[in-house]
This record gives sequence, C-alpha cells and structure tokens, in this order.
Amino acid sequence: MGLEGYVIRGGAEGRERLRLLSEVFGPFTQALLEEVGIPAGSACLDVGCGGGDVTHLLARAAGATGRALGVDLDAVKLELARREAQMLGTSNVEFVMQDVVTWEPKELFDVAYARFLLTHLTDPGALVTAIRRHIRPGGVFIVEDIDFRGHFAEPDCPALRRYVEYYSKSVQARGADPNIGPRLPGLLRDGGFREIGMKLVQSAALEGGIKRLCCVTLESIADAVLKDGLTTEQELRDTLAELDAFANNRTTLIAGPRVVQAWGRVPA
Repeated sequence: MGLEGYVIRGGAEGRERLRLLSEVFGPFTQALLEEVGIPAGSACLDVGCGGGDVTHLLARAAGATGRALGVDLDAVKLELARREAQMLGTSNVEFVMQDVVTWEPKELFDVAYARFLLTHLTDPGALVTAIRRHIRPGGVFIVEDIDFRGHFAEPDCPALRRYVEYYSKSVQARGADPNIGPRLPGLLRDGGFREIGMKLVQSAALEGGIKRLCCVTLESIADAVLKDGLTTEQELRDTLAELDAFANNRTTLIAGPRVVQAWGRVPA
C-alpha cells in the first residue's frame, strides 16, 4: 500500500486540507465512535491517520488507561502529528510509519479505524483482511468512505460537476474506486467480519465547510488532473475560479460526497 497512487497532494499542504476535512466530517465521526462504542482502556489503531485528528478522538474515547496508535506512510504528516500531540500534551497517542498490509504488530488491537483510505487503494480487500489480523476476537473495525457521485449543488454548478469528473477519473486511472462507500459492508463481510452495521451521512452548506473543502480539494488534485490529461491548465484555472465564486456566494448550496460509515466485529 504505497503513496505513489494517491491522487491528492500530501505533506504539509495535505495536512492543512485534512484539518479542514476534519472540521467538516469530524462531528459525523465523533457520533459514529459514540454509537459503536470505544470501551475505556481500549487499544486503538488509526490506519492512514494523516495528521492524527481521529487518532486523538480515539485516544480520548479510550481514556487514560487506553491508547491510540496512528499509522501512515506520509513522513511529513506523521512528524506534524507528533508535534501537535506534544503541543496538546496528549500522552496516550503514538504515530509511526507503517504499511499495515505487511506489518505484524506485537499485540492485537481492540479497535481499528480508517477514514477515506480504501477509496485510494487498488486492492482495498487486502487491507481489510490485514486489519482483521490486527484485531483481537470481539474487536471492531470502523471505516468511513465516500461515494463521490453524491455531490450536488443548488442552483446547478457546472464547475462542481467538472470537479467531480476530474477527481473521479483521476482516482479511476490509478485503479481505485472514488465511489467505494456502498461497497464497505460487503468488503467487511468478505474480510471475515461479522455483526456488520452501517449508516449514511452527507455534509451540505451555504457557506464555508464543505464548500471550501471542494475548492481546496480541486486545488490539491490539480497536478494529477493535468498529468492525466483530463483538461488544460487554462480550463482548470477557469474551473477553480468558477467553483470558488460559487462557493463564496452565500445564496448557493453545495453538498459533498455521500459518506458510508460501516463497522464489523471479529468473531469472538
């Protein structure tokens, strides 16, 4: 599971986008963790943790007797996550660079979590199967991922439709699935999980929030879109300007991707 197929820019720029993403989707994730339940004292694993926003949510849920380990392949984001944890004084989190498909941890976890990760993988089933090996019997894997087709605007916004097309085609060109969300329950079932649950959530706004995130994400995939020959530099600039103007108009509405939240347990 490498970074070479990742369509969105990483590093420090990517960290700032993830910070905005967490502002938009964080409340949904917090509600999901509360519904599934993170027992005090749990050992938690945040897969593809990025800057560690959800790692901290898991650590707080697990309490002082629990811990949360965030793993990722982006060294810059991991270092930023470590610094932020130190600034916050959070003692029960740790961040390491690790490929969970090939990794064999010394101990198993009670909870594993992944958000917006499987959509970027050419073989998401392999990751799900690997995660199952890392969870002790009775433990749970919680996953959130997108159905990018879910975007809509009122009134209609051609620039938003072009953005969805650019993003989807770039992800598909790398052998991944921008609309993987509805597949999550089946992937968990095929990976050996049981007691499968799921919910559907979606963010929409008249100002800020998902509107700003769409603009930032289009900027972040510009290199991939141009490399894939999906548009010209001028057309991309025009789309960015149109989308930005639409997003900054408080009378317009943008809804982001549908997000499927799913979870399953390792048989006890």
